[in-house]
Amino acid sequence: MKLLTLRRADGTTRVGRLDGPQDDDEARVVELDPAALDPTGGGGATDVGALLAVDGWQQLATRGGPADGPTHRYGDLDLAPLVPNPAKVVCVGLNYKAHILEMGRDLPDHPTLFAKWASTLTGPRDDVPLPPEDDALDWEGELVVVVGQRVRRASVAAAAEAIAGYAVANDVSMRTWQFRTKEWLQGKVWDSSTPVGPVLTTADSWQPGPTISTRVNGEEVQSAPTDDLLFGPIELVAYVSTMLELAPGDLILTGTPGGVGRARKPPRYLVDGDVVEVSVDGLGTLRNVVVAEPIAERLAGEVD
Repeated sequence: MKLLTLRRADGTTRVGRLDGPQDDDEARVVELDPAALDPTGGGGATDVGALLAVDGWQQLATRGGPADGPTHRYGDLDLAPLVPNPAKVVCVGLNYKAHILEMGRDLPDHPTLFAKWASTLTGPRDDVPLPPEDDALDWEGELVVVVGQRVRRASVAAAAEAIAGYAVANDVSMRTWQFRTKEWLQGKVWDSSTPVGPVLTTADSWQPGPTISTRVNGEEVQSAPTDDLLFGPIELVAYVSTMLELAPGDLILTGTPGGVGRARKPPRYLVDGDVVEVSVDGLGTLRNVVVAEPIAERLAGEVD
């Protein structure tokens, strides 16, 4: 099953079920009725994250169920971040061997983790801002694990059960700011810098192995099998849940393969107008245009 979060003209969001291929603009999307997705009467689930918190969400969202509502053409939709307001966005650095080696580092014994906030997320077709403060904007195509159950100190079996499914992300990085210090946070948490989507493909219909690839203006710059992770999805859920409780809708970005702009000689960074596409076979494609953020926007809140 494939689920997405769509934006409506009135500014609200709805859960949609994609009844067709995730790279087919002609595919049908069924808008799901929020009230029918929450039989407890709690107000309804209006995005994928809220749906995952409802007991029995798989059955409620199934084709032909009581939640089925209006239909849409997939290519016509304005897609929100898959989970607009996750409680936690945990990111993994240095998790593909080729990328670790190109960055001149040793293979780690444990996952290298950092965090994002929900404000960093943006839709799979939204523009990505190029801030005036950093012209070293870099691409990082990533496989995303979407958590579907509450889990703490998970065993391998419990960690596998807790994975609702998978999606795609681009962990766009502001490299100048990232490497100001030894901590990466300041280069990773810029507003609206991380496209996530386009759909949640449930774990019963997709498993790691297919290729992830990134293209800039049509040129392939990254390509790797998604089962070449040093620390795979199940291991990451178990590891992270040792420290904190993971909840439905939490996201784990599993790291990027080799081919990032900073590692090229000379380095190559994104500029205004670049089109970045990140695809995972069987999960779909993000397509985002880089748009320079006006300096006036930066100055809007300043006091003379």
